[in-house]
Amino acid sequence: MKPINPTIEKLKPSGIRKFFDLANTMENVISFGVGEPDFDTPWHICENAVYSLSKGKTHYTANRGLLELRKLIAEFHEVRYNQFYDPEKEIVVTVGGSEGIDLAMRTLVEEGDEVIVMDPNYVAYLPAVEMAKAIPVPITLAEENEFKLKPEALLAAISPKTKAIILNFPSNPTGGVMTREDYEKLVPIILEAGIYVISDEIYAELTFDGEFASLAQFPEIRDQVIVINGFSKAFAMTGWRLGYVLSNPFLSSQMTKIHQYIIMSAPTPAQYAAIEALLHGLPDVSSMKAEYLNRRNLLVSRLNRMGLKTNMPKGTFYVFPNISGTGLDSETFCSRLLEDQHVACVPGNAFGEHGEGFMRMSYACSLDDIKEGCDRIEAFLKRI
Repeated sequence: MKPINPTIEKLKPSGIRKFFDLANTMENVISFGVGEPDFDTPWHICENAVYSLSKGKTHYTANRGLLELRKLIAEFHEVRYNQFYDPEKEIVVTVGGSEGIDLAMRTLVEEGDEVIVMDPNYVAYLPAVEMAKAIPVPITLAEENEFKLKPEALLAAISPKTKAIILNFPSNPTGGVMTREDYEKLVPIILEAGIYVISDEIYAELTFDGEFASLAQFPEIRDQVIVINGFSKAFAMTGWRLGYVLSNPFLSSQMTKIHQYIIMSAPTPAQYAAIEALLHGLPDVSSMKAEYLNRRNLLVSRLNRMGLKTNMPKGTFYVFPNISGTGLDSETFCSRLLEDQHVACVPGNAFGEHGEGFMRMSYACSLDDIKEGCDRIEAFLKRI
C-alpha cells in the first residue's frame, strides 16, 4: 500500500483521552477528566427535538442552518455579548465548535503561514494548525499573569508570515479570562498587523467574575475576528454536536462553501433543540453556572490547603493546579495518582510544553466526588 498523509501520521493522540481510556478499565474511579457537563440536557430542549421529528422535520436545512435559529443566535449575541452579526450573511451553524475551528483554518491558512497559538491551551488547536500545513508559533501564558495574553508577548510573536492567532478565553485548560481592558491593549497590535483572530468563545456563558469580553466587540478589528461558539458547554448539549461561526460576510461565504461540500448542514433535530435552548434555556444555564461556582470554590480551597497552588479560575469548569512542588513531572504525577488512588486528572503537558508542572481538573462532577477526590489526592500527597 502507498503511504498515508505524513502530517496525519505524525499527529499525536489526544493527551486527554489517554488517561480516561485507562480510567475506564478501572473500578471506583473519581474522574476530574473530560471537559463535559455532568448535567443532562434539560428535557424541554430534548423535547423540542423530539417534537420536530414527530412533525417530519428530518430533512436537510439551509447550508447555513435554519434561519430561525440564526436569528436567535444573532439576538443572543447582541443582547448578551454586544456582538452584532447579520443572521443571513454572517452566521454558519456547524457540527460543533470543532467544525468551526476547522472551517476557519481551511479558509484562512496556506502552507507556510504562521499561526500563533497559546501554550498551554486546548489540545485541538495545534493539530489544526499542523493539518493545515502551517507553522505554529507558541506564546507562553504564565501562571503569575493569571494565564492572560500580554501585549508584549503578542507583539514579539508576530512576523510577516503571521496569518492568524487562535484565542480561547475563558480558557481550557487554565480557566483564565481576558477583560475588556486586557483586550484594549491588544487591539492596536492586531489592527496594525492585519492578522485574523480565531476566537473560541465556547465557555463565554461560564464567565464567573466580571463580564465576558471579546475582541469582536471592538469595531475597528471586528472584521478580522472569527468567533466560534456553540451549545455544548453552557447548555449541556455536548452530544448534540451543534456550534456556529460568526464572521464578516466575505469570510462567512467562503466558510459556507467548505461547509456545504463537506457537511451539507448541521443535524436538523439538534437545530430545533438549539432553538428551544435559546428561547427558554437561559434559566437552566444560570442554575448550572451557580452549581459550577460552588464546586469551583470548594475545589480551589481544598487544593490550596493541601499545598497545590491553584489560581482561582474566572471562567469554564476547570482548575489548573501547580504540582511542580511535588518533584514529579505532570505525566508521572497523574499516572501514579490514577494507579494509587483511582483519581483521574489530565497532565498539564497535554496542553502544551508550558503546561508541564500542572494538571487539569474538571469540576463538572458532583460535590461529593470533589470531596472524595480531594481526600484521595491529599492521601496521595502524604505518600510521595
